[in-house]
Amino acid sequence: RPRSIRADEAIVEAALDLLAEGSTIESLSIEAIANRAGVGKATIYRRWPGKDALLLDALRTLKGPAPRTAGRSVRDDLLLLVGAVGQHADPRVRKIMPCLVPEVNRSSAHRQAYEAIIEPRREALREVLRRAVDRGELRADLDIEVAMALLTAPMLMQRMLHWHAEDERLLPERIVDAVLDGLRSR
Repeated sequence: RPRSIRADEAIVEAALDLLAEGSTIESLSIEAIANRAGVGKATIYRRWPGKDALLLDALRTLKGPAPRTAGRSVRDDLLLLVGAVGQHADPRVRKIMPCLVPEVNRSSAHRQAYEAIIEPRREALREVLRRAVDRGELRADLDIEVAMALLTAPMLMQRMLHWHAEDERLLPERIVDAVLDGLRSR
């Protein structure tokens, strides 16, 4: 019998709902996910080898794909990527992501899983910066990883803490312009 897409979706949704309601990764059980999804535990185990694999897929659905850059302008590409940092359509993200930080810091397996989820977005940002260095738009001695931290950290903090909610729309532009001033070729 073919796999039910509905069951897959119900399982992923159940896992995300339980995390958003305050379950930790440690306390979350396959049994609780199965009960919430209205499926048997065997249904879950036929699809995923265990809880970590299921949660990785569930969290990956929250992030979605990295935005596609046009490659015409380093500024425009950075505005697109920085604007997407911490931006999610699913309201559960605001409850789930802050709870993941302690888990990621406690477990190297959880850290690696989270890094696998965010790496495509980080690589897109690296590529924009490398391309700008190659074109001579940014300094040849640019430390790409530091530049990425300068660009993404303020946006992440804003999205998590909402310090200046009224300015959030303008923040990507302000961050990109401020950082580019320091990174441009002289």
